[in-house]
Amino acid sequence: MTTTTTPDSTAATTSAASGELPMEAPTTIRIDRSAVIAPVSPRIFGSFVEHLGRCVYDGIYEPGHPTANEDGFRMDVVELVRELGSTTIRYPGGNFVSGYRWEDGVGPRDQRPVRRDLAWHSIETNQVGLEEFARWCKLTGSELMMAVNLGTRGIEAALDLLEYANHPSGTALSDQRIANGAKEPYDIRMWCLGNEMDGPWQIGHMSAEDYGKIAARTASAMKTADKDLELVVCGSSGSSMPTFGEWERVVLEQSYDYVDYISCHAYYQERNGDLGSYLASSLDMQYFIETVVATADHVKHKLKSKKTIKLSFDEWNIWYLEEHQASDEVNDEWRVAPRQLEDTYSVADAVVFGNLLITLLKNHDRVASASLAQLVNVIAPIMTEPGGDTWRQTTFFPFSVTSRLAKGEVLRPQIDAGTYSTKVYGDAPLVDAVATVDGGKSALFLVNRSQTETIDVSVDVKDLGAEVVTEALTLHDEDVYAKNTREDQFRVGLKQLSGAVLDDGVLTVSLPPVSWSAIALG
Repeated sequence: MTTTTTPDSTAATTSAASGELPMEAPTTIRIDRSAVIAPVSPRIFGSFVEHLGRCVYDGIYEPGHPTANEDGFRMDVVELVRELGSTTIRYPGGNFVSGYRWEDGVGPRDQRPVRRDLAWHSIETNQVGLEEFARWCKLTGSELMMAVNLGTRGIEAALDLLEYANHPSGTALSDQRIANGAKEPYDIRMWCLGNEMDGPWQIGHMSAEDYGKIAARTASAMKTADKDLELVVCGSSGSSMPTFGEWERVVLEQSYDYVDYISCHAYYQERNGDLGSYLASSLDMQYFIETVVATADHVKHKLKSKKTIKLSFDEWNIWYLEEHQASDEVNDEWRVAPRQLEDTYSVADAVVFGNLLITLLKNHDRVASASLAQLVNVIAPIMTEPGGDTWRQTTFFPFSVTSRLAKGEVLRPQIDAGTYSTKVYGDAPLVDAVATVDGGKSALFLVNRSQTETIDVSVDVKDLGAEVVTEALTLHDEDVYAKNTREDQFRVGLKQLSGAVLDDGVLTVSLPPVSWSAIALG
């Protein structure tokens, strides 16, 4: 956890309206190579593809597009996914999975049934299913993370899907997979036991005790088939849920022996013009993580278990949910791939987004996996138009740079910075940061939450043995609400962070107001 101290708490605290940094509060950061949080796992840079809106159809899949391959996948999207650096992809939902029949998405496409999707009130053609998506994951170089339906189905369907996907050959379902064209098993290692089962919006939602029991029985059966599977049990859908904390306790007391992760989901948005509180959203994510960790460890000690449960933060992002709920996007017209949840993100959104990614890294000892929700068109870093362009949203940039530079081990920085007052979170640090080191290469990721002031930061990196700044990038704009749109796809992008100087083991850098920055050292 970041340590924030000030020489004078009165002088170092600013108003939420101004965000001005007092001169009496210099910002210093010290990087200690021994302060290792965890090795960087590729799974921290995962993402999420759900059969929702235009994420799959007209997103990753559009057979008539000029760049489409023989499977109908847009290769321009594939290239951007590679550039983004997403690793593990959670599929096929989300709310969608709680009413999904996995069998609908395998075998000859012309024989697949068309169904209603009750979660998002749309028509599912099933032209993309497990077989196609597994091939798409190979194109993007990503690992498939599969979710099973515990809303309307249960143990038998989960075991059948596991057999179809992972058994080599010689059984009814594995031979069916081979007959459908996939000789080699998909070897899916990570599985989600349902989705958001605490939410009354979820098809088949249930109490913590009921869900814990079905999750435990399903997990036990799946591990009987393959003891090395990694299983994720559903945690709370958000820290604002009335059952938050208690849900985790009850579910884990039922399922602890059989699962490896508990999920966390969190979305953030600016509300009522309160940019100051919005910029400090990662404080809520930190609270979420600490609460779930404490609850999981309580259950561990209560059960006298030697196993430590990890967290899978398998849905996180900026999402203007309230605006979508007030619209008629989700209705009873039963359309195929309607435009739903297509947020357009600003610079401020991307700075908050980058700060959330910093928070995930700072908790990487317990948050072993994370999935940005979602990947294309639906609250996504990548946008497309049917038959047309694809472009990067503002949130694309912090993710792509962090996934590229964050290698080796995550280090916990010691941060001394001023604070400012927020309506929602009280006093919040003006600067947040995390570092990584990989042999002779290291990287530092920083956020300036001040709305008005450039903050000069001095970073002691002597322990890293760094000799030169190899890269210095920032995401900042005079207009914090500037966005990339279909009409202006390159309005916002990364800029060179001028003035980053490394001298005798001390890095000095000036962070623009409302900015996310990354500095690579060698």
